[in-house]
Amino acid sequence: MKQTILFLATLLILCAKPELARSFCGFYVAKADTKIFNKASQVVLARQDDKTVITMVNDFKGDPKEFAVVIPVPTLIEKGQIHIGDKKIIDHLDAYTSPRLVEYHDGSPCRLQALRERAMDRTLAAPSSLDSLRARAKALGVTIQAQYTVGEYDIVILSAKEGQGLETWLKQNGYRLPKGATEVLGSYIKQKMHFFVARVNLQEQSKLGYTYLRPIQVAYESPKFMLPLRLGTLNAAGYQELFVYTLTKKGRVEPTNYRTLRLPTGMDLPLYVKDRFQDFYRAMFDRAVTKADMRAVFLEYAWDMNWCDPCAADPLSFEELRSLGVFWVSEPTPAVMRRPIIPGAPDVFVTRMHIRYDAQHFPEDLVLQETADRNNFQGRYVLRHPWTGNEDCPATEEYRRQLIRRNEQEAQQLADLTGWNIADIRTQMNLRGTVPNGSGGKTWWQRLWSK
Repeated sequence: MKQTILFLATLLILCAKPELARSFCGFYVAKADTKIFNKASQVVLARQDDKTVITMVNDFKGDPKEFAVVIPVPTLIEKGQIHIGDKKIIDHLDAYTSPRLVEYHDGSPCRLQALRERAMDRTLAAPSSLDSLRARAKALGVTIQAQYTVGEYDIVILSAKEGQGLETWLKQNGYRLPKGATEVLGSYIKQKMHFFVARVNLQEQSKLGYTYLRPIQVAYESPKFMLPLRLGTLNAAGYQELFVYTLTKKGRVEPTNYRTLRLPTGMDLPLYVKDRFQDFYRAMFDRAVTKADMRAVFLEYAWDMNWCDPCAADPLSFEELRSLGVFWVSEPTPAVMRRPIIPGAPDVFVTRMHIRYDAQHFPEDLVLQETADRNNFQGRYVLRHPWTGNEDCPATEEYRRQLIRRNEQEAQQLADLTGWNIADIRTQMNLRGTVPNGSGGKTWWQRLWSK
C-alpha cells in the first residue's frame, strides 16, 4: 500500500508541473487500430540473436477453401517449428501500440499551478500419397522437404531449382498464382530460400470448430532479418496496408533498405476531432504517405514493454509475450507478482511500423535491423479543453487572448495534417470568423468600427 501511495503521489507531483504536463499525464480517450484500414495484414517478429518467431495474420476474406499462402523462409522448417497462434493476443498488441488521442483540461489561469488529473484506461488439400507427390515435384525441379498438418492448416516445405518449375508445381496442386510470379519466385530461389506453403484443411477446421483463420507462427534460426513483401504485391488490387510489430531485447527496429519516417505526433487538435479520430488518422496517414511518395516505412510506436504513458491498453503479460515468441524473458517470481504495481517486461522493446506498399514503390523485400535506440516514441494527439471558470484576475484576460490564438493554431495544424478545408474546420470549431493575431479577441465587425 505504501508503494502504491508513493507512486501516485509522485505521479501527481509530476503532472502538476506545467512544463511536464504538456508532454504526458493526459487521459487516453481513443485509439486508431488496424481495424480502420481495409486490406490490412499484421506481422509480429520476435527476434533475439539469430532466433526469430514470426506470427502472420492475414486479412483473407472469402471461402476458406480458396485460402493459400506461399512464404519464402531462410531455412528448412520442421513440424515442431510451426504453431497456430491466438488472434486475441495480436489484437492486444495492436491496441497497446496504436496511435492514441489524449485529453487535458486547462486549470484556472489565476493559479500558479494547475493540477492536472491523470487516469489510465485499463480499461493445400493434403495429397493421398506423399511418394507420388514427391515424384511429380522432382520432375519439375521441386523438392518436398517436409509435410505437416498443424491445427487447421496443411503445410508443405519446399525448395526448388528454378521459378518456372515451382510455379508449375503450385498451380498443379491447386494454388492460384498471379501473373509475374515466376520471376519473383526465381529471385528467392537464387537466395537459397525455402518456401513455406499453407492452405486450410477444411476437415480439421470443422473438427476444431473455428470459423476464422488463426495466425500461423513459425520459429527459425537465420542471420537474415527480413520480411518478404514482393509475393504479396503480385495479386494485390492496388496498394496494401502492412503493420509490423517487432519484439526485441536491445532496441528499436528499422529497415535498412527503405526510409523510416516518424508519424507526425504531439499536435494539439480541435475538440471536435474526439468524435472523428479515426477519420482524422486515416486522412493524416494518407497525406503523410502522399508526401513520401509511398516510399517510406512509418514508425508509429517504439517503447519498452514495461510501461507507457498514456496507455491505450495494458502491457502484454508474460504468457502473451511467450506465445508471440519472446523466449528470453523469465517468468515473474512470486515476490514480484505480490507487488501492488507489477511492472511489464523490462527486456522487451516493441516497435510498430506501418507500411502502405505496392510493387512499384516497394520493389524489394523489407530488410530489418535492430538498433540500440531505446528512445520512446508514440503517435499521440492532444485535445485541450479550455477553462470555463469565472475567477477574475489579470491572468484571465491574457488567457482568453491566448485561447483564441490556440484555437486558430489547432485549426491550421489539423488542415496541414489532413488536407481538410480550413474554412470547414473553423466552422466545426465554431470560431465564427475570429482572427487571433493582434485582434485582442474582437470579431471582424468590432475591429471594423472600433477606434
